[in-house]
Amino acid sequence: MFPEYRDLITELKSSNAHFVSLFQQHNALDQQVKRMVSRTDPATPEEIEKLKKEKLRLKDEIYALLKKSDQG
Repeated sequence: MFPEYRDLITELKSSNAHFVSLFQQHNALDQQVKRMVSRTDPATPEEIEKLKKEKLRLKDEIYALLKKSDQG
């Protein structure tokens, strides 16, 4: 996710608790969606779609933090 911000992500992961929380939530949802899609975890298409939307919301928030931190 966001390879162009690799160094900034590393920096924020060590200095910004909110960023770490968002990043961990996104990764957890990503793993959960993958398990649901592969049918390891049972889920309806609606449940999968809901989690994908939440994952996208988190990704947007992460990107906004990256852009803000990159400007400063």
